[in-house]
Amino acid sequence: MYRARDEFANEEWLAELEAAATDLALDAAARERAADLFLSTVPDEERSKRAALAASLYAGALIAGDRRSQSAVAEAVGVARLTVQNRWRDALEEAGLEPPAW
Repeated sequence: MYRARDEFANEEWLAELEAAATDLALDAAARERAADLFLSTVPDEERSKRAALAASLYAGALIAGDRRSQSAVAEAVGVARLTVQNRWRDALEEAGLEPPAW
């Protein structure tokens, strides 16, 4: 869970998440899930936030049933596909959710 000040402190990153979600044509539920995941798992290190954003966006879309490929998410956020692949399960677990077994 996150606090309201987390949302305020990460406004810039949430704007980037929204822009990437628009590029990916994600629905509102996927956007909301991605933002919640990001704010629940946001790292302290500034350099790690873009990777966390990409993982949250991919996982949020997956949860909402509005799936996009890891490559598409990576391109929209500006990270390598491998970054998304390596981090999305951890983002789910850190948020207290169980990643799929497939």
